[in-house]
Amino acid sequence: MNRYQARTKSFTRRARALPENLQRTLAHHGSDFVIEVPRSDGHTTINEEYVFDQRSIFGRMNELVVEIGSGVGEQIVEASRQQPERDFLAFEVWQPGIAKAVSRAVEAGVSNLRIMEADAQQAFPIVFSDGAIAELWTFFPDPWRKARHHKRRLVSPDFAEEVARTLVSGGPWRLATDWEDYALQMREVLANSPSFDFEETSRWEGRVLTRFERRGIEAGRETWDFTAWRK
Repeated sequence: MNRYQARTKSFTRRARALPENLQRTLAHHGSDFVIEVPRSDGHTTINEEYVFDQRSIFGRMNELVVEIGSGVGEQIVEASRQQPERDFLAFEVWQPGIAKAVSRAVEAGVSNLRIMEADAQQAFPIVFSDGAIAELWTFFPDPWRKARHHKRRLVSPDFAEEVARTLVSGGPWRLATDWEDYALQMREVLANSPSFDFEETSRWEGRVLTRFERRGIEAGRETWDFTAWRK
């Protein structure tokens, strides 16, 4: 079977110098949480020869929960604190967000969280074997608002099938967006996927109200929640 390949980036990389406190956080604690991976042809790419060894990384083989676009870690750090019996892996490309997530993880005292600085679209077919993920979260992905950029959106028919490959049978892919046009696209992609049972849901009780979502609410934006269950 042909390996899925991402053709475009699904994120906007925002680069800036880290303040000294975050530099210290990464220097002291980064190796405890950030997975070092060999690069391909870019800073957020992963070499195709890389092998993700969950047992070696976490010291065990428990259920793996993955979040694409963890931001500053509000969601995944809280979940890892509440569910120590599960392992959590975050994909993020924004370095200040990674540093802040590490800081949150240290404050929370969690040991079941790891972060990968990588483009999830490119990384998924390299990192994950079939059925490796118990649950996947994609909350508020970049909406790529301009029509000519819609092809860059993460949630697409091709990526949905790649997600299906990596999820266990019955495993949920939970999504949320506050961009109506993207909500329509998510609904269309997931409802038409042969690999998922799809439903538009009320807010999932496990989803943290993040600072990002709070700003959207204050600006008057509605949030749409979806869950797609792997058949």
